[in-house]
Amino acid sequence: MNNDDKRRIIGLTGGIGTGKTTVSNYLASVYNLPILDADVYARDAVKVGSTILNLIAERYGLDILLPDGTLDRGRLGNVVFNNFEERRWLEQQIHPFVRDRIVEAIDNFNLHPTVVLVVPLLFEAEMTDLCTEVWVVSCSQQQQIQRLIQRDRLTFEQAQLRINSQMPIDQKCAKADVVLDNSSTLEFLLQQVDAAIKSFEC
Repeated sequence: MNNDDKRRIIGLTGGIGTGKTTVSNYLASVYNLPILDADVYARDAVKVGSTILNLIAERYGLDILLPDGTLDRGRLGNVVFNNFEERRWLEQQIHPFVRDRIVEAIDNFNLHPTVVLVVPLLFEAEMTDLCTEVWVVSCSQQQQIQRLIQRDRLTFEQAQLRINSQMPIDQKCAKADVVLDNSSTLEFLLQQVDAAIKSFEC
């Protein structure tokens, strides 16, 4: 990646369930910004026939796969969110793949003055060097848990484990150029997004 042209590359991150997708959808629909989603690339990393999926199956056994050969994400989640060493091993397989795909995509969008990288583990995966600014979407942990239970049908304990697996949201906020508070209304959140776009315009 070469950012000598001083393009604006926004790294959008936050805790699980804080509202990153809401913000990225708004940036795409209202400002027509290209969205590079790390979760999409992470799914590509474990598609059927991929080297990484084969490594996962070798490590955890064929029970980690569904009958059609795809990854059983629920089963894998139960493993890695309960075991730091296993989660670290998995991230070591996936993060380099995701980073390479993001770098390639940034270069492919070289005619766009502003690009948004949506990376839930932006800090944890040490990808902040790819960005010119970092935005963190924040809300209370109680709101995160409620959203995860409702959205992903997790138990309270499962939601808590997923939140605890990430860097605490206050630490992310302390490292951010922009903090978007999603603890109130949607209108309030989007007003903050508008202000951030305008205040950081080159």
